[in-house]
Amino acid sequence: MGETRNIRLIHGRYRLLDQIGRGGMGEVWRARDESLGRHVAVKCLKPLGPQRDQSFTRVLRERFRREARVAAALQHRGVTVVHDFGEYEGILYLVMELLEGRNLSQLLEDNRHHPLPVDDIVDMAEQVAAALAYTHEQGIVHRDLKPANIVRLADGTAKICDFGIARLGHDIGFTARLTGTGVAMGTPHYMSPEQIGGTHVDQRSDLYSLGCVLYEIATGAPPFDLDDAWAVLVGHRDTPPEPPRNHRPELPAYVEQIILDLLAKDPGQRPGDARELGRRLAGGRLGRGAYVPTVRAPQVEPRTDTRVVAGEPLSREPRLPSWTRGMTTGHKATGGAGLRLAPPDSAAGLSGEWIPRPAADARATPPERAERPTPAPELLATLASRHHAGLSLGRLGRWAEAGEVHRAVAAEREHALGPDHPDTLASRYEVAFSLSRTGRAADALREYRRVVEGRERALGPEHPETLGARQEVAYVMGKLGRHLEAHQVYTSVLAARERTMGPEHPDTLRCRHNLAFNLSRLGRLEDSYRMASEVADARARVLGPEHPDTLVTRCEVGYTLGQLGRWSEALRAYREVAEARARALGPDHPDTLAARYEVGISLGRLGRSAEALTLYRDLIDDRTRVSGPTDPETLRARHGLGVNLGRMARWEEALAEARDVCAIRERVLGEDHLDTLVSRREVAVGLGWLGRWQDALAEYRKVAAARERVLGEAHPDTLASRNDEAHCLEQVGRGVEAVELYRRVAELRERGQNRG
Repeated sequence: MGETRNIRLIHGRYRLLDQIGRGGMGEVWRARDESLGRHVAVKCLKPLGPQRDQSFTRVLRERFRREARVAAALQHRGVTVVHDFGEYEGILYLVMELLEGRNLSQLLEDNRHHPLPVDDIVDMAEQVAAALAYTHEQGIVHRDLKPANIVRLADGTAKICDFGIARLGHDIGFTARLTGTGVAMGTPHYMSPEQIGGTHVDQRSDLYSLGCVLYEIATGAPPFDLDDAWAVLVGHRDTPPEPPRNHRPELPAYVEQIILDLLAKDPGQRPGDARELGRRLAGGRLGRGAYVPTVRAPQVEPRTDTRVVAGEPLSREPRLPSWTRGMTTGHKATGGAGLRLAPPDSAAGLSGEWIPRPAADARATPPERAERPTPAPELLATLASRHHAGLSLGRLGRWAEAGEVHRAVAAEREHALGPDHPDTLASRYEVAFSLSRTGRAADALREYRRVVEGRERALGPEHPETLGARQEVAYVMGKLGRHLEAHQVYTSVLAARERTMGPEHPDTLRCRHNLAFNLSRLGRLEDSYRMASEVADARARVLGPEHPDTLVTRCEVGYTLGQLGRWSEALRAYREVAEARARALGPDHPDTLAARYEVGISLGRLGRSAEALTLYRDLIDDRTRVSGPTDPETLRARHGLGVNLGRMARWEEALAEARDVCAIRERVLGEDHLDTLVSRREVAVGLGWLGRWQDALAEYRKVAAARERVLGEAHPDTLASRNDEAHCLEQVGRGVEAVELYRRVAELRERGQNRG
């Protein structure tokens, strides 16, 4: 965050002196309030520079102000005081009291990760319980309680930090993601089962997190101190914690019982509230004997693996689901950082050590790999920076520019590192992705195949990154209308994922989702509906019913219902998804708005075009406010508006809307972009309904020629456009040409079916 360092004086009042902390959301500075002559702490969030998506920054500002006001309203000796907040030169900041002390993570590090004294544990627990009781009574849940967020001052006072900021991180998406779209908010070593499952979170979730904190400061390690990220989460969800006195026999029995009760899987089995927790702590400390809790947590027997392996005893460890294999964990809070898992093709480069997959004969190392000189670290750093710049361009929707950057970086990485180095292949992957996003599906397919071949050589045919690239091959095949070939690839990848990762690993479920999508394009609608429903149920079970991945699959269920003509059920499904996304992601999140668009599609198909018009007009207003008038999704909503104007026989208005949208799409996306061609076809439809068949013919021919260039002559969309052209020829009296064109379309369609 070099931008923050260049700002020494905020609003002429807060002078930044030195940095005292840094995390995933920004930096904390010791500063001087020049107006009041006192030292304060200033938390500067990551900058909102022009490179950020504008919808992102608008939502961030709005929620920052909301959460900052919440934090500033809290007045309790156990909660950090927020003095002021605002924005300066694109940086959002909070001004807080400057705490002179150490957080619990630092105290554990100072103590070399040995447990803290019992008196200190009980004292800290009582103070934190009192602070939580106050905040919970204000209706506020912290959601990210961990050792790094609890500070002990020099006089022994305990303070909880970052109320509101944790929620802000969740809303905006700063927190680490464990799948493509994230699991739940919080630091994994301290997450409650309900956070992991995506179910309702209330004050009892904070009590669970506090139980994890107390377990760690009482034993020196969190309750599920595992090296596997998903195993940590599944431990919280399914596995009873080992009693703390197994690690530390001298720990008082009442402290152990309180910690275990806080760690109950069922929120109803935990202490009723923080006040009750405080009473139990005080009673134990004063020696009033064992405190009998209102509800006792049931004792759960660990599940064991019943398989017998010759020569080995039965394991008594809980058997974790197969999808926990292969995941890696990051630092616990004692290390000062949250868990962060990057997907195979993330922005994170692999420019450190790289060990190629060994050949069958280990001595048969290719000479060029053995002799390649080690590239200069400066070069690798420069290439990594340019790779990140390409990713940023993509996030802004500037895919053509992103593709050029990635293509240049790929060439230089190939020269410096070799064609099969993971960094080279990561750049090649991004080249392919950019080509796909700019409508160049055939070029993307060639590039993805190069990536697959390289990863098979370097990593092996069943490595997750190899399978990820093969899955993209199938996706692009689908874009090209080669759905049968895509089906074969998806089926092969799915079998490998189930074999190596298990049937309920998120990547396996993602592949099954794509397979269900492709089945619908093959016309196997009942199979698609059945598979999508199964994936939706599995994702709800593994990730939670309102997890973004679960809702994506529920959208696919809605789509298939529509294709089956069951539009009333599709409408209900889309409305449920829209409501769930509004709750989980916010009303202005792109996924929420996308679900509302599908509601409009369903209304139109049910003949309820007047309702669809109202929905689309509201959606256009919201899309314009969030993303701007030329954003592709704003234009998609305007396209839907035009279609429904036509359904209501308001063809002059429909034609004007279609022409306007087509012109903007051509300027923003390009004349051969598939969305532009959809709009151009809508222009032709309007011209036809107004009886202007000669003009319509010219537009239909432009669409057909462009689709043939982009998709190929036998693609279903190209053939549909040629049929449109033939229909127009009939309308203008050129029947012989129309018959010849219909015959050619039939031959191409039959040839494609025979090839499949």
